[in-house]
Amino acid sequence: MSRDKRDYKRINRIYYRDLQQIHQLLVPSGLRVLEIGSRYGDTLASFDPIYGVGVELDTYKYQRAKEQYEKLNFFNLSPDNLTPESIECLEPFDIIILNNVLNTAKDVHTLLENIHKFSHSRTRLIINFHNWLWQPFLKIAEKIGQREPQPPESWLTPGDVKNLLDLSGWQLFKQGHRFIIPRQIPLVTSFFNQYISQLPFIEHLGLTHWMVAKPNPKPIEKPSVSVIIPARNEEGNITSAISRLSELGKFTEVIFVEGHSTDNTWSAISNLIDNYRGPLRLSKYQQTGRGKADAVWLGFEKAKGEILIILDADLTVRPEDLSRFVQALSEGTGDFINGCRLVYPRSKIAMPYLNTFANRFFAAIFSWLLRQRIKDTLCGTKVLWNSDYQLIKQGRSYFGNFDPFGDFDLLFGASKLNLKIVELPIRYQERIYGDSNIAHLKEGLILGKMCLIAAKKLRFTP
Repeated sequence: MSRDKRDYKRINRIYYRDLQQIHQLLVPSGLRVLEIGSRYGDTLASFDPIYGVGVELDTYKYQRAKEQYEKLNFFNLSPDNLTPESIECLEPFDIIILNNVLNTAKDVHTLLENIHKFSHSRTRLIINFHNWLWQPFLKIAEKIGQREPQPPESWLTPGDVKNLLDLSGWQLFKQGHRFIIPRQIPLVTSFFNQYISQLPFIEHLGLTHWMVAKPNPKPIEKPSVSVIIPARNEEGNITSAISRLSELGKFTEVIFVEGHSTDNTWSAISNLIDNYRGPLRLSKYQQTGRGKADAVWLGFEKAKGEILIILDADLTVRPEDLSRFVQALSEGTGDFINGCRLVYPRSKIAMPYLNTFANRFFAAIFSWLLRQRIKDTLCGTKVLWNSDYQLIKQGRSYFGNFDPFGDFDLLFGASKLNLKIVELPIRYQERIYGDSNIAHLKEGLILGKMCLIAAKKLRFTP
């Protein structure tokens, strides 16, 4: 019995709803989005793009999308024949989605090369395709009328797609599986697809495999740099922070943010700035709120540099090492550079064994939750583009105001924006002046809370 195309949409509504939810997690709203394989336009419309273009080969689906979503732009074209002129592309897109088109594309390598014409250096390419393990089940479903008839398909493995991305000038940095029960079973389907499908080992059985890639990097020469130094009870470290810091870019500004010190930290900062005659641009602010995160956000708001750097005033991360962070970011090695204290040897005083064990334990959990390798979540030195921070700030409500330190706020936000997170090993030093402001038991409880938030918002999404 033949079926109308509308029936396939209804029959497989659970699958398409889940696929749309994956894309909503990966695509921020308000961007320029190109979706190749846009079907009925539902997924593209859900992003609320500032400019949205859908490309669909099936004439029926194209017409339905065009009728339903008049504010979006749809084109009835084959992905294999796509050119900027064919879709009236005047500007590159922030997000390009290949929605289940790899399996039927005539030449995947050429397709991946061609879409560079629609991208800029910060574009994110999001790909989804069927897990090759499902091939026999999907073929059976097609024969019994439960799946739309398909042209000849290439059943690509994740390794095949990664290799083709490498050959085509794209850098894969994030991927996952999802969806294991394709039909509605009360109390079972939603639970298994939302939670069980994300568990280690089981997730590799999911029907949908998705990937996020970025264009191979293009270096940016001598960007301007803002170094934010949150300082509470760090009187004895203020002078050293500046004397050990060199110029890092087109200009280098250092922003001290002091808050609620019981020693003479504010006076030390004021005296330093009054008497300084070097190449760095120095400024100072006092926070009215509490906590390191509040101090960092104040510094970021005042920053004028293209690159933002957090340097803890205890100087356990050496100011001399900051040039390596700037180099990694400006060369495009990563979009978010996180310091890592757990590679090189360090003394028991700088980081006791129990702290080291806890850091490694939580790092393994966060690496799984964020789908990117994170070895040291709590290293205070984090480096990112100012423009990316503005986007993280705009999307902060997604996770909530939960983090007194700021580390997780930035890491979670970077993951949500599909920024490539790279860790840079540093030699962790003992503090020379003062005592640590960290309460280890409280910090451990916060880490546990952060795991739950990341699991709910980034892994076990409905």
